Amino acid sequence: MLVKTYGSAVYGVEAITITIEVNVMPGNIHYYIVGLPDNAVKESLQRVESAIKTNGYQMPRTKLVINLAPADIKKSGSSFDLAIAIGILAANNQLKDPHRLKDYMIMGELNLDGTVHPIKGALPIAITARKEGFKGLIVPKQNCREAGMVNSLPVYGIGHLTELIKFMNDELIIEPVAINTREEFFDAQEDFEYDFSEVKGQESIKRALEITAAGGHNALLIGPPGAGKTMLAKRLSTILPPLSIKEALETTKIHSVAGKLPAHATLIAKRPFRSPHHTISDVALVGGGSVPQPGEISLAHNGVLFLDELPEFKRSVLEVMRQPLEERRVSISRARVAVDFPASFMLISAMNPCPCGFYNHPEKECTCAPGIVHKYLNKISGPLLDRIDLHVEVTPVPFSDLSRQRDAEPSSDIRARVIAARAIQTERFKKNNGIYCNAQINSKLLREVCTPNAAGLNLLKAAMNKLNLSARAYDRILKVSRTVADLAASETILTEHVAEAITYRNLDRESWGG
Repeated sequence: MLVKTYGSAVYGVEAITITIEVNVMPGNIHYYIVGLPDNAVKESLQRVESAIKTNGYQMPRTKLVINLAPADIKKSGSSFDLAIAIGILAANNQLKDPHRLKDYMIMGELNLDGTVHPIKGALPIAITARKEGFKGLIVPKQNCREAGMVNSLPVYGIGHLTELIKFMNDELIIEPVAINTREEFFDAQEDFEYDFSEVKGQESIKRALEITAAGGHNALLIGPPGAGKTMLAKRLSTILPPLSIKEALETTKIHSVAGKLPAHATLIAKRPFRSPHHTISDVALVGGGSVPQPGEISLAHNGVLFLDELPEFKRSVLEVMRQPLEERRVSISRARVAVDFPASFMLISAMNPCPCGFYNHPEKECTCAPGIVHKYLNKISGPLLDRIDLHVEVTPVPFSDLSRQRDAEPSSDIRARVIAARAIQTERFKKNNGIYCNAQINSKLLREVCTPNAAGLNLLKAAMNKLNLSARAYDRILKVSRTVADLAASETILTEHVAEAITYRNLDRESWGG
């Protein structure tokens, strides 16, 4: 008897429907699984057989062929177990009404005793199930809240193979999961672990991070150990504009595909903050593998990627970020598949000014040999540095600020100014597809929206000559000036806006580093 069940395979951040054809036919006992399965899919037959027999059901004693269609697409992972198992039982006449299977997409990994384990990519699978017109989606209980975020699709959580069998035989009623996605999403948006009110002093650095957040710029914090670089960077996400529902869905899909969502999670409500260790590999950072998976830059989509101790990262790891920083996506090609992962993130990095950490320190003396500072800074290539808009020197906090009892300005106040500045940019770029903030301005648009007044232009010219600023600093200063003007709600870029932007290009000065 031939029976069809339906599952889904995830490629990139999208899912495609897979038809699982199960045919029990006369012949010697032999089980086949075809349709470009990988080893994990092939091994499903052993898991399925054990789960079926352990729970008192029978495997066919004849020839069994399972085809995963379309057969020219490679299938990977263990999430087809549940669909294969129920298909075998239906083809072997152990379900009352096999025709019910056509109404459901079924996904789940089986234990040997029939327990169902969670899967990766439940959210994109649910989106595909709704698009394909299925009447319901059956997933492990741990994934039902994640999949339940998709409206107009009944999602049923299954904990054991026998539950699915009884559900299909009308012997068990399982209520679809009900989630008020919007209410949970908006309730969680203001729940932050950190706040800028906890930071004593460092007002100039807070201002720089406010500009960074307002314009979506990349920034480099450079200063001695213990100055507060990491502490400040961790609080950046608390002043970024809240995620929209669309952005939250994009971000959640990526984390779902990577298997990074916690159990029983729904939409990601806050902008992600990813902080990989400096020993990370190229593939782990940008994504890839034999079955392409998103890397850290994609997990930071719509959020912040923080690279602490930047010169300690392998040069090859840093260089692979150059293209994603410009294109805001990463393309991964393999022999049989090519996928795109979104990677629109803000890069925030931190580093010591030299190996000993005390170059330019107001109190401690640098012990590095001549030329070592330049050598240390040269670990970061010019093209990568060119993509970082703000270079911010972080100095140690004086004792008078540390001992101050009064709380500093909270993140909520700073965030309000950032949101107002972003609103100005949204209105400015509403006719420019793919541009949402000042950091994304291209060369053509730069001349239109980032032209300072005459006094500001003269100041920039004088700064370029006097401070020996490099040519690559010119465009970056103009973009940052535009953001400073937006924070001041000024339509024109004034002299003081240009002056402040110039102070954030320290590493472009030829004199920096001795």
